[in-house]
Amino acid sequence: MAFTMKQMSIIVATLGTLSFMFGVIAENKKPASGTASPSERGVTCKYPSDPTVALGYLAVVFLVASTVAGYLSVFYPYKGKSIPQSALFQSTSFLVFFNIALGTAGLAAAMLLWPTITEQLHIKHNVHRSPNDTCPTAKTGLIGGGAFVSLDASLFWLVALMLADNAREDYLDTEAKELKGELTTEYNSNVPAVKGGSAA
Repeated sequence: MAFTMKQMSIIVATLGTLSFMFGVIAENKKPASGTASPSERGVTCKYPSDPTVALGYLAVVFLVASTVAGYLSVFYPYKGKSIPQSALFQSTSFLVFFNIALGTAGLAAAMLLWPTITEQLHIKHNVHRSPNDTCPTAKTGLIGGGAFVSLDASLFWLVALMLADNAREDYLDTEAKELKGELTTEYNSNVPAVKGGSAA
C-alpha cells in the first residue's frame, strides 16, 4: 500500500497525540504517596491501585511509534519517486528540524521512562527497613512534562516532513531540468545540418 504525505502526517500526529494523552492521564492518576504500615521487617508501603505504570509505558510505546513513523515519513518514496538522503540533508532547515525532532523524542522518552520505572520499583519493592520511610512515589510532574515533550516531538516531525517535501520538489525539479537539457543537446547533435544555396 502506497502512502501519501497527508496520510503519513495524520499517522505521526495521531500517535504523538495518543502518547501525550496517556502521559497526561498517567500523571493525573499517580498517587502523591503510599500508606506506611509498620511490620516486623520495618515499614510496608501500600499503594492504591492505579494505572500509572501501564499508562506510562503506553505513552512510551506511542512515542516510539510516532518517532519511527516520523523518521520513515521523511524518507518515504512518495508517488514512487525516491531521492538520495544526501539531497535532503543539503537543506539546512531540514537538517536542523530533523535533529531537533530526534533530540526531543529522546528527551521525551527519558522523561516518561524514568518516573514510570521508578513508580514500578516503588510498588514492587514496598518493604523498607527504616521505620521513618514515607512511602514516596515517582517525582511529580515528570510524566506530565514528558507527555508535552512527546507532543512537541511529533510536531517537529511534521515540520521536518514539510521541509523534506520542499527539498524533494527542488531535487526532482532540478533533475527534470537536467534531463530535459540532456535530451535537447542529444536531439540537436543528431539533427543533420541543412546546407544553404541551390544548384545553378
